[in-house]
Amino acid sequence: MSIALVTRRVFLAVDGKLRIKNAIFGSGLISAPRRSIVDMSYSTHFMDFKGSSIPSSMRKLVVTKLSPNFREAVSLQTVPVPTPGDGDLLIRNRFVGINASDINYSAGRYDPSVKPPFDAGFEGIGEVVALGLSASASHTVGEVVAYMGDGAFAEYTVVPAKKAVPVPSAKPEFLTLMLSGATAYISLKKLGALSEGEKVFVTAAAGGTGQFAVQFAKRAKCHVIGTCSSDEKAGFLKSIGCDRPINYKTEDIREVLRREYPKGLDVVYESVGGEMFDLAVNRMATKGRLIVIGFISGYQTATGLKPVKTGSLPAKLLQKSAGILGFFLPHYLSEYKVAMKHMLEMFEKGELVCEVDLGEMTPEGKFFGLESVFRAVDYLYLGKNIGKIVVELPHPISSKL
Repeated sequence: MSIALVTRRVFLAVDGKLRIKNAIFGSGLISAPRRSIVDMSYSTHFMDFKGSSIPSSMRKLVVTKLSPNFREAVSLQTVPVPTPGDGDLLIRNRFVGINASDINYSAGRYDPSVKPPFDAGFEGIGEVVALGLSASASHTVGEVVAYMGDGAFAEYTVVPAKKAVPVPSAKPEFLTLMLSGATAYISLKKLGALSEGEKVFVTAAAGGTGQFAVQFAKRAKCHVIGTCSSDEKAGFLKSIGCDRPINYKTEDIREVLRREYPKGLDVVYESVGGEMFDLAVNRMATKGRLIVIGFISGYQTATGLKPVKTGSLPAKLLQKSAGILGFFLPHYLSEYKVAMKHMLEMFEKGELVCEVDLGEMTPEGKFFGLESVFRAVDYLYLGKNIGKIVVELPHPISSKL
């Protein structure tokens, strides 16, 4: 029986560099080395779709020491561009997202068994510039995708195709939905059980995640209260539907809640921790729900926590039939695709604001390039941002193999 043979160009890793060579395929047999390869069914499949080559090296941020001090923990390194496996995409990152948990990750708090060095960064958006054979069934070179996964603080990142979300263009607004938007959407849907007219209290409301909690609560026809640290942020909150912004620099949150909301808060979306957590617990309404999505006030400490007053907590919850629930996005990935689809539709229709802070108003200017990630993390912990902090990466058009 004759075997039909066809020549294809395959993309292989040779001495740590990406190389193209010819191989013979036929009836499942291949004369090239036995290793995971990527599809080269057409000649440009592995070339930069803008006309330039994929470079042999790139830069990325690597955690080399466990510490909540991001500048001490992380270093900028030059390494070979990775080769995607059969089910992977190689993405040239255009924007990467900054999260409060970046320093929890650099401190090794999520998985104590993982030791340095390991890659930093949780989310990115960019173009697919190479992909594996299986991945080519659902993705193409030139496609723009956003993703959530380790190692995003890099010029190029290998991402499993199943974790990539196709988006219309490389806009940083789409990146805001991956972690921040999804956290707010899913947590309020699954744990908030919002009903029309309920009082929803959002802490750090003008931040990357808080902005979405405000909007989703308002879409549920709730009355929304949000904390912030400036009049500019209060104005932004009003523009996205917040009924009562509270600038805690000029107003006493505890007094405002006592005076204006004597029956308490039905739902609390809490990301600050410490004293803010205690305040929220004391102001919960009967059958109130407090959703903990973080506790940023303690992240820069040695333990990652600030003390809270828990001694009488069981009695307080019992007296009000109230509840406290934690939310960690990786535990709800079964809800992720539906949430992303809905949020993308809302944004495209102009029904959802995805505020991005690229640092243009900082003294040093826009966050541009991997070296500015350090400054962006500092900026987040200064509490100056309005919306999601995003770093733009260079877009090379003349790099060569």
